Amino acid sequence: MADTASGPTRTTLDTVAVAAADPGRDQPWSELGLKSDEYDRIKQILGRRPTGAELAMYSVMWSEHCSYKSSKVHLKQFGEIPQVTPIGPMLAGIGENAGVLDIGQGYAVSFKVESHNHPSYVEPYQGAATGIGGIVRDIIAMGARPVAVMDPLRFGPLDADDTHRVLPGIVAGVGGYGNCLGLPNIGGEAVFDETYLGNPLVNALCVGVMRHEDLHLAKASGEGNLVVLYGARTGGDGIGGVSVLASETFDEDGPAKRPSVQVGDPFMEKLLIECTLELFRAGVVAGIQDLGGAGLSCATSELASAGDGGMHVHLDKVPLRDSTLSPEEILMSESQERMMAVVEPADIDAFLAITTKWDVEAAVIGEVTETGRLLIDWHGETVVDVPPRTVAHDGPVYERPFARPQWQDALQADGAEKLARPTTGAELRATLLQLVASPNLCDKSWITDQYDRYVQGNTVLSQPSDSGMVRVDEETHLGVSLATDCNGRFAKLDPYAGAQLALAEAYRNVATGGALPLAVSDCLNFGSPEDSDVMWQFAEACRGLKDACLELGIPVTGGNVSLYNQTGETAILPTPVVAVLGVIEDVRRRTPSVFQAAGEQVVLLGTTREELSGSEWANVVHGHLGGLPPAVDLGAERDLARLLKDLVGVATSAHDLSDGGLAQSLAEAAMVSGIGATVSLEGDAFLGLFAESTARAIVTVPTAALAELRTLAERHGVPLTEIGVTGGDSLAVEGQFDLDLTELRTAWSATLPAALGS
Repeated sequence: MADTASGPTRTTLDTVAVAAADPGRDQPWSELGLKSDEYDRIKQILGRRPTGAELAMYSVMWSEHCSYKSSKVHLKQFGEIPQVTPIGPMLAGIGENAGVLDIGQGYAVSFKVESHNHPSYVEPYQGAATGIGGIVRDIIAMGARPVAVMDPLRFGPLDADDTHRVLPGIVAGVGGYGNCLGLPNIGGEAVFDETYLGNPLVNALCVGVMRHEDLHLAKASGEGNLVVLYGARTGGDGIGGVSVLASETFDEDGPAKRPSVQVGDPFMEKLLIECTLELFRAGVVAGIQDLGGAGLSCATSELASAGDGGMHVHLDKVPLRDSTLSPEEILMSESQERMMAVVEPADIDAFLAITTKWDVEAAVIGEVTETGRLLIDWHGETVVDVPPRTVAHDGPVYERPFARPQWQDALQADGAEKLARPTTGAELRATLLQLVASPNLCDKSWITDQYDRYVQGNTVLSQPSDSGMVRVDEETHLGVSLATDCNGRFAKLDPYAGAQLALAEAYRNVATGGALPLAVSDCLNFGSPEDSDVMWQFAEACRGLKDACLELGIPVTGGNVSLYNQTGETAILPTPVVAVLGVIEDVRRRTPSVFQAAGEQVVLLGTTREELSGSEWANVVHGHLGGLPPAVDLGAERDLARLLKDLVGVATSAHDLSDGGLAQSLAEAAMVSGIGATVSLEGDAFLGLFAESTARAIVTVPTAALAELRTLAERHGVPLTEIGVTGGDSLAVEGQFDLDLTELRTAWSATLPAALGS
């Protein structure tokens, strides 16, 4: 059995009895992030002042990161979306550790995207690594085996000193943890903007696979059932952790909270994965919860609240790395690689035999009760006696004031369409070279080469493909596809449309590979909720995402909100990252993103309009942000997605058009494949190349398949324009320029190594 603390200091231990007898004691509620009215409410709930341990629990569980107190009123509208995917009802959704979807053939997948932004700024490597570890445990807790991860990232300007501090560590943390777990990293994003300077975004996604019957939920039911804590020991790292770090604005003095950042051990997590999955197979788990944000405070209160409502925990039985930790510190610690299970007494020996087999430490620390109370003892003294729901679910709910910013109209009136444009072929050529070499559009291999993309042998598509794709079943070749997207500039110009555009791009990216989009997980990254401008952006983004999901017929399965992403008065661009998961019946019948052969027809699907505001061209060439983002046409997106699915086996490649427009998509398809193309554009060549209108893709087909493509496009109502042919060693636009692929690739691939080192 594990070592535990030697015993309480009787003269200082703040028990429930002491709290009742000493109501006037000063307590550090403000230092723990609570407001005066929140502290008063805790006293009201308990009928006395809280003990130090209770105060610790309420402070972390009522933090912005854990309680969603500023966002609940807006998030509840996602419940208006029918919890049904295009395949059928969801198996688990909002409120669980992660969403679970039926994908057919008896299989289900669980997926979720979350943030670890603030810890990754303070301590880049460990912050990012434990972000991966935490999202993986969410997937394990549902009963699924993790099969892949993704990492949507945002940084300050590439040439900024602080970007050079945080970016290498964040990338190394994501890669180091994921690689050690043996999980392929199949995609993500790396975006640069000055607003992320001092506040990088590290969002992490994991997807796991299970059979329907393997689903597990987080609840503690069955009086007398045992509560078992297993995995790593509890230490002093991560006390307060993300629950505190992500619930306030950073000051401008830089990192100052390193002890709050958790320390990860991926090898322990790997043992935890295999051990947990074997426990599931053995049928010895009645309920389960991972320990992430708020640690034991979260696991005990949420399990009890979701079950029969009662639990008795003996805190001195918690295995510790540091015997000097107080009850408050144990409850607040966010030490990693820990899980909590509810086990029937008849199964405890089998449970412990499996944990011993995997060399995973386990300790029975309590039991389920029907008292409706969460009781926590420390060496025989009661230090917590609370209704668990008041800790886990009934925290503060704020209806923060929000209003359309006074500056929004002027911003939207300042459209990029008026900016000076290139007019000659030479100027268009130079513009293309400038854009492909820009930080947001350049080759990201410097980052992705640090990740193992093919471990486990089931990766079908990964960076630089439009989406990541993994095989689920090796016999039938059933698979899933995932993409994450968000253009924060679009969201700044119009947060309602910006959230819809993020969804539309991820939806489109999944469809280009031939998959059917099924559902959404979101990671909503915004500035301070105490700023009415920011809250308006957040409210509009939620409303936009809800409306778009309703129109597309896909549910939100869950996700994460990350607020207080700002340094001083500088808030990040509103960044509602949207992850879309799709299913593909046979991964062997997928459509790659890049050219496959010379002599094939290049066809543009969709309609191009004069839409330049918020574009990469306006950003890179003019440093401009203003106007209205591209128009959202969800009906056109749905039609395009259906066409792309029907084009599997007809089209030899498909690539979505988004950042950088047609020029960037043609360049990527040519550079990665080494196969050039010659295209002819009618009308304004500049708009044809660089406008960022939505619901568009380029496909290639053999000449003999053109007629079938035309028939399918007409059937789905998708406009079609034949623009060229593949072949040669250059990208040529007739009448404008001819750009050698070697020169193009050199510009595209040199940016990150030049800035960050080879």
